[in-house]
Amino acid sequence: MIIHRLALKSLRNRWVTALLTVIAISLSTALLLGVEKVRTGARQSFADTISGTDLLVGARSGAIQLLLYSVFRIGNATNNIGWAAYEDITHHPDVAWTVPLSLGDSHKGFRVLGTSVDYFTRYKFRGTQNLRFAAGKPFDDLFDAVIGADVARALGYKVGDPIVLAHGLGSVSFVEHGDKPFRIAGILEKTGTPVDRTVHVSLAGIDAIHVDWQSGGRVPGQAVTADEVRKMDLKPQAITAAMVGLKSKLATFRVQRAINEYRKEPLSAIIPGAALQELWELLGTAETALGAISAMVVATALLGMVTMILTTLNERRREMAILRSVGAGPRTVLGLLVAEATALTAAGVVLGPCLLYLALALLQPYIDANYGLHIGIAPPTATELAMLAAILVAGILAGLLPAIRAYRLSLADGMTVRT
Repeated sequence: MIIHRLALKSLRNRWVTALLTVIAISLSTALLLGVEKVRTGARQSFADTISGTDLLVGARSGAIQLLLYSVFRIGNATNNIGWAAYEDITHHPDVAWTVPLSLGDSHKGFRVLGTSVDYFTRYKFRGTQNLRFAAGKPFDDLFDAVIGADVARALGYKVGDPIVLAHGLGSVSFVEHGDKPFRIAGILEKTGTPVDRTVHVSLAGIDAIHVDWQSGGRVPGQAVTADEVRKMDLKPQAITAAMVGLKSKLATFRVQRAINEYRKEPLSAIIPGAALQELWELLGTAETALGAISAMVVATALLGMVTMILTTLNERRREMAILRSVGAGPRTVLGLLVAEATALTAAGVVLGPCLLYLALALLQPYIDANYGLHIGIAPPTATELAMLAAILVAGILAGLLPAIRAYRLSLADGMTVRT
């Protein structure tokens, strides 16, 4: 207890440098925990991109490729699914619901997704969250479109504005379906998923703009007007992929095997969660790099603390000598400096999480709304507590270096006046 009181009084006499050291350690601790929070939040948000869907079905391909083009709108399908095959899946006794997905067109760099109106109730993210409309409503007309939050913000669209789809995926297209414009019927709220960057139209709308097209171009002499196409039977011939919900989770592998062994055409059925985990493992290098950088920042702060204590040792030679002259042994001097390092590190370890949670409380709504990254404000996890304990131990060990040096200073050296 005497050593602790001496350490606190010593730090109080050097409160400016001590305060700066605590701030440095607390900021580095907050950064380390912040990176861990962002990492886990990003991983959870990534895993929660699609929820409540038991299977994703597409043409025969790899699991990651199917996940990328059907959920993240990245890349293209190797082939389409015939409408008859989709109906067979829909009528499977273990299937509760299906939602078709048709990709291929774009609008100013944003992907266009043809689907059914059930998409807006069946698609879930972050566990059980449903898509919500910031304005307007789902499409109910052949040429209605529902756009994501990023599309509306980037292009300045509002409900009722016309929108022209383009053939292909380029940000600038010279092949547009200008004879059949759509009208924005609704704008979705921000979700932090690829939905934000998607233009949604009906499957019939996708077929309507392609009735007079073949092999990526308009058929010469076969111009069909928007009014004429409304009178046609626009039953789809094929789709890109499908979301499938099952009546029981126990049937997942049974239905997956049945789809993978479908005889009429080659199909693939994947479990979204498993494919997301596989994809995240490919991206693990980035989170490892972030963790390493944060650890280096903490090490730098602790090095600054050691430098501060070492720098003041020369000024405190007489203080140490006086302590030795009144009966303090070398171990007391050693304990004093270790106690100072422990106090500084402990203060930083306590203040760091407080700063982090304060920042999260202030910035969480902004980060969620603008970046779609949900970082939960929850008590420290076992991993985070282990990090804090490691920082504290590292600070104590770092304090041993100046303590050992002071331990070796002799009484005669302390009382000597150097010129």
